[in-house]
Amino acid sequence: MSTRLIYFAWVRERIGKPQEDVELPAGIETVADLLRWLKSRGEEYEHALQYPDVIRVAINQEHVEHREKIAGAREIALFPPMTGG
Repeated sequence: MSTRLIYFAWVRERIGKPQEDVELPAGIETVADLLRWLKSRGEEYEHALQYPDVIRVAINQEHVEHREKIAGAREIALFPPMTGG
């Protein structure tokens, strides 16, 4: 099953694409696993996700913690930290 990954703001700029559909490999069970796997996919991902702890994530449009399981996710969005104004 394919999962749509959507990238926002500077995460999108550094990766170089707004979204992609991926087949997640076996063993990718949590948001933290996903971020580690993405970092291994190339220099642009490594650059965008060099500080994974600051990346905010939503599964099916609901914000989640990095320990959250991703099984069954249709859409996973990655955001940089939000800044106040």
